[in-house]
Amino acid sequence: MTQKLNAANEVELENKRLKENLSFKQKSSYKLIAARVIGRTPDNWSSVIIIDKGRYNGIKRGFVAITYLGLVGRVIETTESTSKIMLINDPDMGISSEVQRSRQEGLVSGTIGSFLVMRYLPQDCDVQISDVVITSGLTETYPKGLLIGKVVGIADEFSGLSRYAIIKPAVNLSNIEEVLIIIP
Repeated sequence: MTQKLNAANEVELENKRLKENLSFKQKSSYKLIAARVIGRTPDNWSSVIIIDKGRYNGIKRGFVAITYLGLVGRVIETTESTSKIMLINDPDMGISSEVQRSRQEGLVSGTIGSFLVMRYLPQDCDVQISDVVITSGLTETYPKGLLIGKVVGIADEFSGLSRYAIIKPAVNLSNIEEVLIIIP
């Protein structure tokens, strides 16, 4: 009985996630392909996921992955039937971004932990705790306005010449089960 109840709960949670993604996909102005996460790479467990869609489905290197909650990452490799996505928390990832309220621009990159860092902020920047950070659209890689996360801290760089903001990602990157790939 307990096993059946657990299975029913799992189906209910999956159904809720899929409904949210479908609703977002229908409302979105982007052309989107839904994909299921089927694994993580053993060499980079926290920063790369593998999805069940690839070149056969029209996915190419550089395409952006999102969920209805916000930005997830970017496709870094494809095969005929699968793709690898580097998550936004990877230290090698850099995303041109801006604070939605003040329009302050910066570069968001991953950290070893579960937070992101927005760098290259001037000392007099207008950034506050709880500010929303979005993609700025200054590069062709990420469309403007994708939600990255919220500011949870602000501090001075070691040099004292600039500041940085600590950002909590909008998407919980450690338990992603489905993504939407933006087809440009």
